[in-house]
Amino acid sequence: MKRVFLIGGLMTAFGLAVLAASAAGANFAGTWSLDKTKSQGLSQRMQNADSVTWTITQDGKTISIESKVTGGQPPAGGGGGMGGGRPPGGPQVYNLDGNEATADVTFGQATGKATTKATWSSDGGTLELSRKTTFQGPNGEVTNSTNQKLSLSGDGKVLTAVVHSEGARGPSDSTLVFNKQ
Repeated sequence: MKRVFLIGGLMTAFGLAVLAASAAGANFAGTWSLDKTKSQGLSQRMQNADSVTWTITQDGKTISIESKVTGGQPPAGGGGGMGGGRPPGGPQVYNLDGNEATADVTFGQATGKATTKATWSSDGGTLELSRKTTFQGPNGEVTNSTNQKLSLSGDGKVLTAVVHSEGARGPSDSTLVFNKQ
């Protein structure tokens, strides 16, 4: 009888360890280069860029994505999210605990607020990043929102970001495919 309880207890502990590991989610950390031939719905700036690189840092509490576009012309008036144009003010940082976070941001000479949230899929394989930015522009308040679903290939060498953005220029959808450097 003791043996049954011992085996049952070990199986429960093992199951909880597996559940905790899957809840932690995929690790997207690294430097990633956009593969334009496999991507879809790229903005004109990204299409014309010499290179597009995402540098992602991730720990147990946060994920940060810094986008660098080399070459190509920014769209008139800036704008867009991580998939479309130039994101406001530096790296995009999200808490991985599922809670919303609010931060001050700058975009050109405008300042505003950004609200971010990260949500893991039930299997920990996809991370959904939501960002809503509101700031005062020359014609009044401007709101941009971006929703990204990040996932990795089985070997961890390809990052796919399915991006939906909405802003003053209307909605845009893109699928960005990156190769690990």
